[in-house]
Amino acid sequence: MTSERPESTPAQSLEHPGSFADMTPVPDHGEDSYRGSGRLAGRRAVITGGDSGIGRAVAVAFAREGADVLIVHLPEEQADADSTVQLVEAAGRKGLSRAGDVRDEAFCRSVVDDAVREFGGLDVLVNNAAYQMSVDSLTDLSSEQLLRTFTTNVFATVWLIQAAVPHLQPGSSIVNTVSVQADTPSPALLDYAMTKAALVNLTTNLAQELGEKGIRVNAVAPGPVWTPLIPATMPPDQVEDFGTQTPLGRAGQPAELAPAYVHLASVESSYTSGAVVRVAGGN
Repeated sequence: MTSERPESTPAQSLEHPGSFADMTPVPDHGEDSYRGSGRLAGRRAVITGGDSGIGRAVAVAFAREGADVLIVHLPEEQADADSTVQLVEAAGRKGLSRAGDVRDEAFCRSVVDDAVREFGGLDVLVNNAAYQMSVDSLTDLSSEQLLRTFTTNVFATVWLIQAAVPHLQPGSSIVNTVSVQADTPSPALLDYAMTKAALVNLTTNLAQELGEKGIRVNAVAPGPVWTPLIPATMPPDQVEDFGTQTPLGRAGQPAELAPAYVHLASVESSYTSGAVVRVAGGN
């Protein structure tokens, strides 16, 4: 993992949802750099969107901190998911993957049931799966895209939390992935930005409701991060300049986001709830 400003990212495009193996450069998920210290020993986690990008980095970090991990991914992302599970197992933890679409409420609920059955319980839920697709203007935003974005990003998060809460004990943690788009929206990501604002509100709201149960609810707000979502949903010329507008002058790597999730899932943040941790290169 490097903090240096890289040369310009080559213009590139991937068919959605994309694979990290086809990206140039290949993202850093912490495979060679993350070192655990037992901060999540014995914890049991579900991570949606865990096959690549931020979700993969979080899965690697959680496993190396001592957690068992179940990742959720689309069926076409199976190869990336298998690779992530191998990294979890190489850390000496139990790794599982479940293929499906979080737009299916029944699938969301079955994921939680599977984790509880396979792990004997659930301690951490990371809602990270998301959909975005850039548009030129509001008039180009179709009802189909609007529904897909909200169902993937917001409805699924609600369904997963509803399914998880009955199994979460005091000290458990929910971490939602939001975005700097929630308060500094880009016109081309109109619908995506709206969903991330909704998730910030949900995080703050549920921190109040679930606090009496001893369940903490927090969020991480990434800035531009180099994941398959970028070349799979943005024009190639925008990919080429991705992240250069930040004060640090570059996009973040998924591995640079993982420590924030570890902190929010661990006892180190036992008095933190309703927080939004911004990891955005200075933006």
